[in-house]
This record gives sequence, structure tokens and C-alpha cells, in this order.
Amino acid sequence: MSVHRVTALVLPRQSTFELASAAEVFGLSRPGLRDGYAFAVCTERPGPVPTLAGYDMLVGADLTALDAADTVLVPGWHDRAAPASSAVLDALRRAHGRGARVVAICSGTFLLAEAGLLAHRRATTHWRLAGELATRFPDVLVEPDMLYVDLGDVATSAGTAAGIDLCLHLARTDHGAAYAAHVARHMVMPPHREGGQLQYSTDALTERRSESLAPLLDWATERLHQPLTLDVLAARAGVSQRTLARRFAGQLGVSPGRWLLQQRVAAARALLEQTDLPVEIVADRVGLSSATNLRRRFHALVHTTPAAYRRSFGHGH
Repeated sequence: MSVHRVTALVLPRQSTFELASAAEVFGLSRPGLRDGYAFAVCTERPGPVPTLAGYDMLVGADLTALDAADTVLVPGWHDRAAPASSAVLDALRRAHGRGARVVAICSGTFLLAEAGLLAHRRATTHWRLAGELATRFPDVLVEPDMLYVDLGDVATSAGTAAGIDLCLHLARTDHGAAYAAHVARHMVMPPHREGGQLQYSTDALTERRSESLAPLLDWATERLHQPLTLDVLAARAGVSQRTLARRFAGQLGVSPGRWLLQQRVAAARALLEQTDLPVEIVADRVGLSSATNLRRRFHALVHTTPAAYRRSFGHGH
């Protein structure tokens, strides 16, 4: 496994949570896990950088540190009302131009937009800032409800926990599902959330506790090899298919079928990484019926084939 270099660009009045979230995923060594990342921090003018928490952080590296990064990460940009300096914008454009992945958490999306990296492209930010982003940068295709949007070369996320979701998603992309799951367990994080899920539950204020999908999701995850139709899920939940679809949309932002497919592909990724089982057996164990169906569904979600994924992330890698 090659080491991936992640460099965070911090700016005056830096948000401490977004930076700490990235450092937690990319910057810590963990027992039983080979280091997959080298994490660094830089700023435009090295020295004390004020934070929103009322203290300064001392940053020694300048913008040239971005020239060696595989991923450039902007963990928020609080003072977004003032134009960014040309040096910062040029550094971001230069990094992106040479092939580095550029990632923004929460308000950091505004800096990527100002650098022109999001023109005519999909992006997200904290739901409270989505309208402002769309107004200031009308050429950006703002997705106001999504947890994160990963375009490959550029990725953006909503705020707070969604930034962690994006960082874990990137770890999964870089080093495989088992690596990301190991990091998530150490962080005591919930299971993987897809970027297309809602930033918050639209039913949060009205749903009764008994209407939570959690028991059903746990039940279904343990039975992925079985034929779990919408009718079966609705019967298990004791509601109509229409009510179940509404709850999935409100609590997860996806349909029951889409959620189930995501879980089956995630389970297939784990089996491809951790076993030498033939693809046909993997397909059967995760409920995708055939190797052909697994290949088609896997490619649609992971953008590669099961065989190529196993070569990259299999246990012998």
C-alpha cells in the first residue's frame, strides 16, 4: 500500500473541528493498521494562525507544501466574504492542474468555487450556506441536501459530521473498505454513509422514536444474502410500502432499493478484500444473484470491476 500525501491548507480564523476531523482520519497511526497517509498542514504566511476557538495554531509550512500533495484539503473557510489572496487561489489551481485531488469541507467549498474549480460542476456545502453559494457562484451546480459530492479530482462536503463522512469515503477510495472501516471503528463512528444521503433528517422533528429505521436496517444488513424485496422490508417494519419509502426518503435520502444495493456492494467490497472467493460466490453471499449482476452493480457504484478492485485492495496487496 503506497502512502498518500494529504496537505491541509489552513486560513486565518480556522475552524478547529474540520481540521481535527481530517487529521483524525489522515494523520494518526493506529494499532494494527499500516499507515496509509502522510498528513501535513500549511498556510499562506507561516506562523500563528488564529482559530475560531480563540487560540492560535502555529503552522510552519507555506503554500509550497501543496506542490508535493496528492490531496489538498481545505478544512473550512470562515472569512469567505473577503476575496481570497491570489497566492492561495494560484496554489490551488496549480495543485489541481498537476493532478492533485482537491477537497473542501463545509465552507471550504467557497474557496474552491472562487478558484474556478467548481465551474459547471456539482458541489455541496453546509445546508445553511447553500443559498449563498448558489447566489455568489451561479455557475456551480449546488446540491444543498447531500452529505458530500466526490467528482474524483474534486470533492466537497457539508459541515460537521459530513466532513468525517467524506474523509472516510476518501480513505475507502484510496485504500479499500477494510482500511476505512478500521479507522471508523477507532473513531467510534457509525457505518459508512453514502454522499447522496440527506445532511439531516427531514422528519427529525415529527418522527416518533418507534418510527426509526435503525432496527430494520440492522435486520436487513444481517440478511443481505436473502431476497429482500420492498414488500419483505415493509412487512418486517409493519408498514405499507409507501410509508416505508417515505421514511427512507426522510431519514436517509435514498429509496429502500438504493440503500439495499449500497449495502450489498459494500459487503461485496469486504469479501473481495478479505477472501479469495470466486466472484460468483461473492455475488451469492451478498444477494446479487450472479457474477454478471455483481459486476454491473459494482461498476455503477465503485466505478471499477470486482477483479480490478481485488487486485488493488485484496488481502495479498
